[in-house]
Amino acid sequence: MTEGLLIKQEKYLESGIHIGTKIKTIDMQRFIFRKRNDGLYVLDLRVIDERIRTAAKIISKYDPKKVYVVASRTYSTIAAKVFEKLTSINVLSGRFIPGRFTNVGRKDFVEPELVIICDPKGEKQAVIECGQMGVPTIGLCDTDNFTEYIDWIIPCNNKGRKSLALIFWLLARELAMTSNKISSYEQFKPDIEEFEKLTSEYLEEQKTKIKKEELEDDKQTQQINEENANEKIEKQEQKEEEQKTTQQTTQENKNATKKDKKTLPKNEKNEKKEEQKNENKK
Repeated sequence: MTEGLLIKQEKYLESGIHIGTKIKTIDMQRFIFRKRNDGLYVLDLRVIDERIRTAAKIISKYDPKKVYVVASRTYSTIAAKVFEKLTSINVLSGRFIPGRFTNVGRKDFVEPELVIICDPKGEKQAVIECGQMGVPTIGLCDTDNFTEYIDWIIPCNNKGRKSLALIFWLLARELAMTSNKISSYEQFKPDIEEFEKLTSEYLEEQKTKIKKEELEDDKQTQQINEENANEKIEKQEQKEEEQKTTQQTTQENKNATKKDKKTLPKNEKNEKKEEQKNENKK
């Protein structure tokens, strides 16, 4: 089975790239090789290999600046960040902000030509927006994933540290070959382990990102408070205006009634008095 694979079969097995979950969706059924005694589904290694190879060919056809990796989990982010350094492909890490691909009014709005999804379940919003905008996608899909809007599926364990490291390492190496940066696999220097490490640079970046998000949250809270305060002021002013109008209308009605009484003709006044007397007699 090793013959023709991108890497030795043992390396694939060590990474656990083929180990799925205990859940099988109808979308992923065709990629499953067997079910283990413990209930875990096992993916077909040869299919994984072929799919990674084809994915690299697809990616190589695009300008790296127009390709984005969406990585919401820690392990996928670590591997994707090393991949970014080697390929210049963009990485959107952490929680995907709704509207990033669809809302042109956002400051961080981007227009990708190809998107690599690391987890279709956790990055569902990004998948939906790609579908809405007609952006092609490559998805790392586990046995429990649904694949709507995923154009090219790489069946794999998309949660494991070693599995994700191996996938991005293989993609980076294949892209280096297709772009003629290397002429043989032996010339590709980065180790797979480099795609697994929590680097100090990554940790610093995460701290900065958290601080930025906290500041954004504070600004949002302040804005909401200001909006609420303004709304209360507007309501109070509106209430006062309504009260003023009501008082003015009441006063005008009183004045009109007094005026009517004063201007009533004598004969009408006498008639009114007569009617009143008759009422009293009754």
